[in-house]
Amino acid sequence: MASDRWFRAPLPRPAARARLVCFPFAGGAASAFRDWAALLPDDVELIAVQYPGRQDRAGEDLPPDLPALADRLAAALRPLAGRSTAFLGHSMGAVVAFEVARRLRPRFPAPLARLFVSACAAPPALRPRGLRFEDGELRDYVRSMGGAGGEAVADDDLWQLVRPVLAGDLRLMESYRYDPGAPLAVPITTLAGERDQYAPPASMRAWRELSLAPTDHHVLPGGHFHFEEDLPAVVRVLAAGLGEPRSRTPEPSVVDGGRDAI
Repeated sequence: MASDRWFRAPLPRPAARARLVCFPFAGGAASAFRDWAALLPDDVELIAVQYPGRQDRAGEDLPPDLPALADRLAAALRPLAGRSTAFLGHSMGAVVAFEVARRLRPRFPAPLARLFVSACAAPPALRPRGLRFEDGELRDYVRSMGGAGGEAVADDDLWQLVRPVLAGDLRLMESYRYDPGAPLAVPITTLAGERDQYAPPASMRAWRELSLAPTDHHVLPGGHFHFEEDLPAVVRVLAAGLGEPRSRTPEPSVVDGGRDAI
């Protein structure tokens, strides 16, 4: 099945009541979420997306653009329907998750329970960075993002493996243009690193314009890869969002219009 190529379950929980589908950042792979699964409640199964072109899909080409990637993921997700499902996307993954959610809205057997978006401004506000994809420029880009990616820049052999994947993903983002449409009817939870210069906390609030359902905002310690500094804090936000019935309105401390939650 196509779904076998696209999804990885680091800790299978076939009897779980809910599923969290995680979409990686540019240059990332399904393995980026390996440590998250064990921290989630026992009744939540984590499914990580494996984009083409990396790890066990190294021989496959990326789709020509981000909408085409979202089309293929939406088709691959249909066999996994049946349980309450939420999406989480970090950085580029937030845009991919959003576009997949848009495609599933009229066809998914059960409404998406929640969309978690991390370290990414709302799609209408995204603008090309004007990258030329030269080696030095890409290395500087990775360094500026911080996080564990700096290890790839420092190791030339590892960099030769990472560079084509990163460049391919960034080309998808550089060519992406938001296509206005009907808002989602799914609750959105945003997560921002307090020191993130690329997606500062204030930039995350525009996500509220993309859904008719409530939006809540969380600011966490760290930069663009805030989950590397305090993964348990991130998982607590996820667990709270996954545990709330859809009809419940988030508490005033975190809903749009209230103070940011730490």
